Amino acid sequence: MGKKKEEDSIILHIAVQPKASEDRIVSFHGEALKVKVTAPPTEGKANQRLIQVLAERLNIGQSRIEIIQGHKSRRKVLRIWNVSSNQVRNALKPKNKE
Repeated sequence: MGKKKEEDSIILHIAVQPKASEDRIVSFHGEALKVKVTAPPTEGKANQRLIQVLAERLNIGQSRIEIIQGHKSRRKVLRIWNVSSNQVRNALKPKNKE
């Protein structure tokens, strides 16, 4: 596999809410996408669950998502490799609660 290049990735700003009642992509708040996760914010559990939730919605492997800022903050910056901005925009649209 070749070396990763930044132009093969997109940057995504996230506002995460740990210990929520459900895992859910809520909406955009300014430039950040608000995501609720059920995991607690201890020992990296909320970060890992955030990556799992996003990978499932994007239908990609978790290894293609990395937290590049905010490991211990609710506000995070993620890099997602080998996806288009359209793919991310469409996959991460908040779903209406029914």
